[in-house]
Amino acid sequence: MKAALVHDWLNQMGGAENVLERLVELFPEAPIYTSMYGPDLMPPDYRSWDIRTSFMQHLPGVMSHHQAYMPLYPPAFRSFDLRGYDLVLSNKSGFCHGVRTEPGTVHICYCLTPTRFLWMYDSYRQRENIRPLADATMRRLLSLLRRWDYAAAQRVHHFIAISTAVQERIRRFYGRGSAIIHPPVDTERYTPSGEPPGDYFLVVGRLIPYKRLDLAVRAFTQLGLPLVVVGDGRDGAKLEAMAGSNVIFRGRLAYGQELLSLHRRCRAFIFPGLEDFGIAPVEAQAAGRPVIAYAGGGALDTVQEGITGTFFREQTPEALAAAVRAFDPADYDPVACRASAERFSVEEFKRKLLAFIEEKR
Repeated sequence: MKAALVHDWLNQMGGAENVLERLVELFPEAPIYTSMYGPDLMPPDYRSWDIRTSFMQHLPGVMSHHQAYMPLYPPAFRSFDLRGYDLVLSNKSGFCHGVRTEPGTVHICYCLTPTRFLWMYDSYRQRENIRPLADATMRRLLSLLRRWDYAAAQRVHHFIAISTAVQERIRRFYGRGSAIIHPPVDTERYTPSGEPPGDYFLVVGRLIPYKRLDLAVRAFTQLGLPLVVVGDGRDGAKLEAMAGSNVIFRGRLAYGQELLSLHRRCRAFIFPGLEDFGIAPVEAQAAGRPVIAYAGGGALDTVQEGITGTFFREQTPEALAAAVRAFDPADYDPVACRASAERFSVEEFKRKLLAFIEEKR
């Protein structure tokens, strides 16, 4: 089977790139078609891959300001010549599902989400404080791009969603059905220690608005309970300004013994955002720890209420604080948390994806 992989852009690391790395492991001979690629911005291993870029590769400033070139993504992905492939597998959160394939080629889209700033623009606008004039201009552009995005989605042969929440968006925005195959989580890196938990709660993530770490900081400042925050980002100074002395900011920590120890010894992992899937709660469960999560998005797939964690149902500091007050770590078995996390392992992802491809070929 001759396969090609299609990816939106390669200028930053994130969940999409974690998925791409596993796709490359499954299809090591497959070329990767993408809008642009910054070798110095990505892991060194990527330089051994067969990466094929579009005309956008040579645009000024595209590596650091790729959002400014939004209207050019549709023609960039339409420009690729994908003749001769049996399988095209697009790893999409943006526009890469818009590639054109010839008859006889099966196009499977692994959909991280329908293009968020096209279909959920109002929440994006509020979060980023877009001014009225820019907002009016943006809405006209987005109307055109939504029509293109919908038409591109109709050319995909089969959709895979990463969560129940994304499956619903695919149905609502594209009118398409989809199977669910959750993203791969490196559960082997996070293992339980068998030691009793410490006295602190843990939150890990980029310090940016949609992660809603402000909810955790405000709730724990009210409670006066220890909270450790791991991560960096543009909201860092703002979050530190609202935090009490019981909230400790550790900055960004690469995976290692220190981060593993923080996971293993926390009373619970706090997950206050609304995520498409959310790898962090699965990593915490792999380390044997329960999760206190907002009841929405991917957390509804990954956290089993009363078994591996509990939910709060309004995104407010008060609702989170109430869930923390009611939480008792003794109610949760580390073995059950670990077993739940193994449902999302790398091997499970590969097994399910290959079975799906074999069925649809």
